[in-house]
Amino acid sequence: MRFAIAIPQLYPDGSFSPADFRGYLERAESLGVYESAWTQEAAFGSNPQLSPLEMMTYAAACTATLRLGCAVFVTTQNSPVHLAKALASLDQLSGGRVEVGVGSGGPQRPFAAFGLSPDRYLARFTEGIELMKALWTSSPVTFEGEFFQLKDIPIEPKPYQRPHPRLWFGGSAEAAVRRGVRLCDGFFGGGQSPTSAFAAQVSVARAVLAASGRSEGFGPGQFPIAKRIYIGLDPAGRVRARTRMNAALEAVYGRRVAAIESAAVAGTLPECVAGVREVIKAGAELILFTPLFDAHEHMERIATELIPALA
Repeated sequence: MRFAIAIPQLYPDGSFSPADFRGYLERAESLGVYESAWTQEAAFGSNPQLSPLEMMTYAAACTATLRLGCAVFVTTQNSPVHLAKALASLDQLSGGRVEVGVGSGGPQRPFAAFGLSPDRYLARFTEGIELMKALWTSSPVTFEGEFFQLKDIPIEPKPYQRPHPRLWFGGSAEAAVRRGVRLCDGFFGGGQSPTSAFAAQVSVARAVLAASGRSEGFGPGQFPIAKRIYIGLDPAGRVRARTRMNAALEAVYGRRVAAIESAAVAGTLPECVAGVREVIKAGAELILFTPLFDAHEHMERIATELIPALA
């Protein structure tokens, strides 16, 4: 098993403290149990969430060994050229510590705000991923697609990691999981997916892997499976933990959603250990712990109490 921690991104106007942010990441790294730290992307919303790429860049300057990722970039709303360039640059700056999550975002995203149409958004998603890979591995690049065209254009430098950083796919529908396994290097179950739904997604991913002769794992050419867990540890008990968790989820998603609330793990330490074990049993090889309140306290308690109790 591998474990990861979320990078705090929620900062009301003027509240960001560089010293506190650095301290959080330095402590997470020094604890020695977290392999990586992750952001997520949400361009819109009333929650004061700072953008992922900038947070990853700041985190890279605060750390030396933690891998740094985003689960996920909604690539249909990003220019694949700009995103590929930025991620290659960050991979160089961090010495090859970048992990890249990608997702289509679904048809209900506000495409018009980005000057785009929702028409054929899946085709644009697929083509955008193919273009990013080409930009990372070829020079010069010639690309003749439906949405993007380049003719003998060099883009340097390439990513530090070769052939490119691991691409994780985030999605939930069966067709999306099948597409992601074909296009990417790993699957990342969302925090909003209940464990039973995640188990079904893992089953689909494993079937596609088996059909293509690929294997699970973190080795060269292998395909790892991960899951984000919204977690709320509270020694006062399940009721308070669940109340705080549901309020935090409502702030993130803009409304209360029973399925998302059921996906979160909240309660006392034994209750949280049991919930995490269920996710591991469902197929997760990497757990991304995402506290939605008391981030510093959670980072410590997960490392010193919860993870050891999983052994």
